[in-house]
Amino acid sequence: MLENLIQEDRMRMDMKARTKDEALEELVDVLNLPEDKKEILLVTLRKREAIGSTGVGQGIAIPHSRSLVVDRLEVVVGRSREGVDFDAIDGKPVHLFFLIVAPPHDGSTGYLLTLGHIANLARKLARRKDWMDISEAAAFREYLIQLAKEEA
Repeated sequence: MLENLIQEDRMRMDMKARTKDEALEELVDVLNLPEDKKEILLVTLRKREAIGSTGVGQGIAIPHSRSLVVDRLEVVVGRSREGVDFDAIDGKPVHLFFLIVAPPHDGSTGYLLTLGHIANLARKLARRKDWMDISEAAAFREYLIQLAKEEA
């Protein structure tokens, strides 16, 4: 499933963000939305973060939302070598982001399934740090897909 959602053109391997808001903006920029739709999505993501940080710990965050500004499920992968203060549950900087956005009426339950798959992948990634050494998007994508296929 993730091999269809994680695409090289939806990856940012060298994020420049230093703050949570900058990170959300940088991830949303990858979607190439018109400015008005980008702002709507950012407001939605900020409201979600206000409920509780999607920084799940171990250097990983999974910001997610449903929004009318997209017409299909989208996944953006971002990596920050320096790390971003994202108010993660463990208080540590976030280095790896999985942004998940889906339309409100996703009849296939793809949004929830994707969120579950990414959460499982995040648990595997938390036990490793070799992913910080991969610099090319194609290699990183392949690494994530292979890791997702491994048994827990």
